[in-house]
Amino acid sequence: MRALMVTPMEAGSVRVGDIDPPEPGEGELLVDGVSLGVCGTDKEIADGEYGTAPPGHDHLVLGHESLGRVREAPPDSGFAPGDLVVGIVRRPDPVPCGPCAHGEFDMCRNGGFTERGIKELHGYGAQHWTVPAAYAVRLDPSLEEVGVLMEPASIVAKAWEHIERIGRRAWFEPRTVLVTGAGPIGLLAALLGVRRGLDVHVLDRVASGPKPDLVESLGATYHTGSVPEIAARVPLDVIIETTGADTLILDTARHNAADGIVCYVGLSASRARVEVSPGYLSRRLVLENDVLFGSVNANRRHYEQAERYLSASDQEWLRGLITRRIPLDRAPGVFAEPGGDQVKVVIDL
Repeated sequence: MRALMVTPMEAGSVRVGDIDPPEPGEGELLVDGVSLGVCGTDKEIADGEYGTAPPGHDHLVLGHESLGRVREAPPDSGFAPGDLVVGIVRRPDPVPCGPCAHGEFDMCRNGGFTERGIKELHGYGAQHWTVPAAYAVRLDPSLEEVGVLMEPASIVAKAWEHIERIGRRAWFEPRTVLVTGAGPIGLLAALLGVRRGLDVHVLDRVASGPKPDLVESLGATYHTGSVPEIAARVPLDVIIETTGADTLILDTARHNAADGIVCYVGLSASRARVEVSPGYLSRRLVLENDVLFGSVNANRRHYEQAERYLSASDQEWLRGLITRRIPLDRAPGVFAEPGGDQVKVVIDL
């Protein structure tokens, strides 16, 4: 069968090749791959920045944003042939830390986890794949065209869950949210903010194309200026930073509202040196009861939340997030191209 693969830590090694089809083990589903989302993590692995092959292998099958259809399922698995499914990305440490032992493997403390398509486990970028039933999530059939958005939606579901948990430390009734970055994560974060009845603002560099239109069709406000400019007009009760850009990381820490909550989900690739006053930042955090926190990955609960969010959302709007589809054999070319104004590129398997 055909699969999208890379030699870990070797830039420019992305290729499509033939590998042996998988054999499902006990308790595993055999799945026909439908589509695969491409994100910044995949591109960083393709650039040789990180990524680890499974033990005994010299290649890593890429892909963690999955969508597939069950071909075979054990009789007691809760799944049946024809079910639309996604595979959860992370697996807990086999000698689990406390969070992993309690099913919160997205919060692993010792780094012993593995991840499909990223760390020591082959990904979902193949015409067929297997997954333990315990790490598969069934989707409503109506999500066939947009179900590949489940993994990024699970990241956002977790971020909002934790924002609201933190907010319950005291009286919490946010009115506004700023999302920095209008990629898939940012737009889905904005969608969930709108669903919560908040006044949603989205900041991005792109002034035209699908991003402003997608934000405006949500009933949210699109900006191309700066965080300080927005904060001068709107109290930023909640901020979700999705870009990892140095300036935005610092600006969101400095310009949130009193008692504000800032969630960082974007990973910075920058190694630039920037000047910041620790005393100023500490004083502001203390005097205004601010919270800055990071969030990565998701566990099964967040995937299930994401499925409910996507099922209840405007399917036409969700389809608008997928701005390009390409066949598997042309997939390596995507990793050499600039992102441009694309929102989500999807590979048809």
